[in-house]
Amino acid sequence: MDSQPLKVFIADDSAVMRERLVTLIGEIENAKIVGQAADAQQTIKEVRRTKPDVLILDVRMPGSGLTALEAIKKFPKPPFVIVLTAFPYPQVRQRCLDMGADLFLDKTSAEIDQLAEVIKRKCKNDEVKK
Repeated sequence: MDSQPLKVFIADDSAVMRERLVTLIGEIENAKIVGQAADAQQTIKEVRRTKPDVLILDVRMPGSGLTALEAIKKFPKPPFVIVLTAFPYPQVRQRCLDMGADLFLDKTSAEIDQLAEVIKRKCKNDEVKK
């Protein structure tokens, strides 16, 4: 019997980045995109509705990714949150981790290449280090 696919939600205000992430995750066996959003309020609403296992969240979006992160981490069973941003400043990284982000990756560097590996590990229920 096959295991349930890993449910992934993408929240980024850039349609180009969302498309790139859909393509990347679509190539990963046993991972499934369950939704997308372009702003914080839509992200909160849709994450509550779709109950993903993993949320890929941009910090800079209408309504603020930090607002979404704070609200979503208060859900009874919050997803594993990967903050993927073009603003990798140490103070932003630390604030995101302090607010409950499970992982912080810079989408403008080679760190984005780690995303596929992290999703593959989550599909296998492997632990992912911050």
